[in-house]
Amino acid sequence: MKMAKPNIISAGIDTSKDKLDVAIHGIVGGFIVSNDAAGWAGLAGRLQAAGVGRIGIEATGGYERGALRALQQAGFEVVLLQPLQVKAFARLRLRRAKTDKLDAALIAHCTHVMDAHNKMPPDARFDALADLLTYIEQIGEDIVRFRTRLEQTRDERVRQLVQDQIRAFQKQKIAELKRLRDQVRAHDDLAERYRLVMSIPAIGIVAALSLVVRMPELGQVSREEAASLAGVAPFVHQSGTHKGETHIGGGRARLRRALYMPAFVGALHWNPALMALYQRLIARGKSHKCAVVACIRKLLIFANTVVARGTPWETNGPITIA
Repeated sequence: MKMAKPNIISAGIDTSKDKLDVAIHGIVGGFIVSNDAAGWAGLAGRLQAAGVGRIGIEATGGYERGALRALQQAGFEVVLLQPLQVKAFARLRLRRAKTDKLDAALIAHCTHVMDAHNKMPPDARFDALADLLTYIEQIGEDIVRFRTRLEQTRDERVRQLVQDQIRAFQKQKIAELKRLRDQVRAHDDLAERYRLVMSIPAIGIVAALSLVVRMPELGQVSREEAASLAGVAPFVHQSGTHKGETHIGGGRARLRRALYMPAFVGALHWNPALMALYQRLIARGKSHKCAVVACIRKLLIFANTVVARGTPWETNGPITIA
């Protein structure tokens, strides 16, 4: 972690649904404002009066969005921190106590010492796109629940009601997917990313939209960073003579889930590179689950590469773009 310029005054914000706990690095104590338009306006004024130039805010399930946008519009440099970053910094500081007030101070300290000048600022376009994508994914989860209910139902009238509901969900999911695709294609840069990602064998509409919407950094980070952001980077547990298992964890779970089926199907049928990787890992004694996770990681690397290069996937010649 590079050191930030010492003359920058940094603040940290711990976000919850109804309130924001705020701390300014180097100043004892903090304050609380409401997590609404009035609170954001008052917060901007207080931070400007204190000479704050940079603000760190932890990603908290979308509750941070309003404050983040309001502070950006007020002219602040706002750094969106991932929970894993804050947690790692807490361990570095040997901090075990946890309250909203202490978390705000920790975020302020983390923001103060990190070099955020090369970080991409959050893009407001992705807020609405991510909300719609989440809604589509939730419709899919509803379909799974109703199918399970159908398996457990014997009454014909109730079965018909459940089947009707499943068909309605499926129709709605298709319509919303088309709407999301149209919204993505309405932006030239996002449309190009979508086109490039769709050129990869085994990547379908859902996975392509998930990559474009859930990973704005696509094509602008290294392959290792891309894997870490999605939570599919392998972490080795080894110390001295002890050799533990390698695990994955953290990252963007919804993106990871969206890539599971394309990686699974691609490894068995559609993507020669994934098929070769899967067979090679199985031959080495790796489990099916381990091999599929490796294929998810490879699929993500493929997507990051085609976007970074600006050229579609090629397998013995150009692939026809869907």
